[in-house]
Amino acid sequence: MIPSSYPSKEEIARLSARMLLEIGAVDFNSEQPFILASGRPSPSYVDCRKLISFPRIRSALMDFLTITIMRDAGFETFDNIAGGETAGIPFSAFVAERMALPMTYVRKKPKGYGRNARIEGVMTEGQRVLLVEDMTTDGGSKLSFVKAIRETGASCAHTALIFYYDIFPETIKRLGDNGIELHYLCTWWDVLAEARSQDSFDETTLTEVENFLNNPRAWQETRMTN
Repeated sequence: MIPSSYPSKEEIARLSARMLLEIGAVDFNSEQPFILASGRPSPSYVDCRKLISFPRIRSALMDFLTITIMRDAGFETFDNIAGGETAGIPFSAFVAERMALPMTYVRKKPKGYGRNARIEGVMTEGQRVLLVEDMTTDGGSKLSFVKAIRETGASCAHTALIFYYDIFPETIKRLGDNGIELHYLCTWWDVLAEARSQDSFDETTLTEVENFLNNPRAWQETRMTN
């Protein structure tokens, strides 16, 4: 069912950050940084996959994401909702159900047998496709998924996420240069503000996280050389 209530973007961001903190999807550790997929250290880590195990929070966030998509991109803008393998698959299914649209998913690479396809489900030439994902840092994987979608003859000019890092300024430009508009619920800045308001972590840790968010590359370089 399509949601009918429309909280402000600011309220959606605050509540989304609160929900991620409540289920333990966010962790901060300045003394023993997490190692990201890039191999670089970070004092912050978010795991949006945890959301699928919390039905009430999951439902609220999917309502928020559907509202955000329709408000920012339009009510009749899409013909197909695609999820990126693997984290985007459940969230694209939830959004597709709410918007009463077909759902497909995009493989990271061809499966190597059968049709050797990257697109699973039915996607046809001329369809306007929304790519749904859990999160993005620099937008790189989104470009690969969008390329696979466009190779079918469909168009893809929008991607929607639960969480956007919002600490690497090149991300929006990188996506925009490839004709992709980004929609999201909350960022590290929203999570940091909510963590402070709840006293979820000690102030020393939060200050170090803020230092990282303000200059992530420099923070990482310092830790990688020590």
